[in-house]
Amino acid sequence: MPRLDDHPWSGPCAKGAKHRSHLRASARGLEAKVGEMINSPVSGPSPLVAHSARGTGPAHGPASAGVGGHGGSGHTNSWHHHWVQRSLVLFSVGVVLALVLNLLQVQRNVTLFPEEVIATIFSSAWWVPPCCGTAAAVVGLLYPCIDSHLGEPHKFKREWASVMRCVAVFVGINHASAKLDFANNVQLSLTLAALSLGLWWTFDRSRSGLGLGITIAFLATVITQLLVYNGVYQYTSPDFLYIRSWLPCIFFSGGVTVGNIGRQLAMGVPEKPHSD
Repeated sequence: MPRLDDHPWSGPCAKGAKHRSHLRASARGLEAKVGEMINSPVSGPSPLVAHSARGTGPAHGPASAGVGGHGGSGHTNSWHHHWVQRSLVLFSVGVVLALVLNLLQVQRNVTLFPEEVIATIFSSAWWVPPCCGTAAAVVGLLYPCIDSHLGEPHKFKREWASVMRCVAVFVGINHASAKLDFANNVQLSLTLAALSLGLWWTFDRSRSGLGLGITIAFLATVITQLLVYNGVYQYTSPDFLYIRSWLPCIFFSGGVTVGNIGRQLAMGVPEKPHSD
């Protein structure tokens, strides 16, 4: 019995079936290629990523080094800019405090300058404001540097309202040294010493602040003794060699006050870049 494949009319049907099976195979191959293209970014890096990775190799070292160099230079310039700004602010604060507080001392006849100096508008020698301004700039910059060196950042009452209260208390202590009347200078000195330690405890409480305050009081007292000894100016009723015994208390509280101002100005300032 003859088969259907032997008849001539069965040829086109067989060819169509083969063509459809070929199309299905091609579609499956295309689908596999599309799947590979979709999954290729996940399974491996894209050509753009590979090119970027090659760009960071040794051959591209000068370009990356140039970018880093510009960044380091900008950081250094920013640090110096903030440093100059803080120095100017601290210098201005020292000048103003020197004029105000020294005027109070002169009016109460605690400090005596030559007559030609008293006749001036500020009742102070010309060198007093710039010297006090320079000392304030040095002390105000030194406090945050010491904190950073010791690894003990000062975080106690770090706001401008507290700094302003500290300045007000310092002015009050200086005012008390000229206005209060005690039986002797020893009682006044003990009172001002307690007030100065109270100022440190209220607004500072740091070991670095206490140590720097004592150091500043000692150095300033020695310099003042030398100035009075050489006749630059003098104090009435000296009881501690050539000066008043309460003067170191004023220097201590002044150092703590200016140090708090310097710390507050240093907040948010970038750290000093380290040279390689």
